Amino acid sequence: MVTSRLATPDDAPELVRLRKVMLDEYLGVQSDTAWMAVSVEVLRAKLVGEEGQLAATVVERPDDPGRLAACAVGTIEYRLGGPENPLGASGYVFSVATDPELRRRGYSRTCMEELIAWFGRRGVRKVDLRASDAGEPLYASLGFARTPDPAMRLVL
Repeated sequence: MVTSRLATPDDAPELVRLRKVMLDEYLGVQSDTAWMAVSVEVLRAKLVGEEGQLAATVVERPDDPGRLAACAVGTIEYRLGGPENPLGASGYVFSVATDPELRRRGYSRTCMEELIAWFGRRGVRKVDLRASDAGEPLYASLGFARTPDPAMRLVL
């Protein structure tokens, strides 16, 4: 049985390493790694436990405890409430990754289920993510559906 847990600040270096694994797959292998040290420090400050605005769920490597095999990272964002979401809380999953040699073992599914449960405990009623072609079947099996809402971005 695969078990997951909420990440702690000590997991920050491994979470950033897995983020790079994910980004390298989308963007091609990136030689610039200067961002990683900054991200580790920011993440250490943000991983404050169950009550924080950001959470990561992780599965440890079975062959190397202390290192991570997979993760799912998400945040809670707040907007003005409305009829369908009085609290105005929305979840966003922005990083799901498994080491390539450990895929197809249910690690990402377990991380996502735990992250969805964390969102639920926090009163979040809507969770968004952007799915890769490879990840879409997993997310669909967890109840995620494509939406007609197009995304737009401004880079400052």
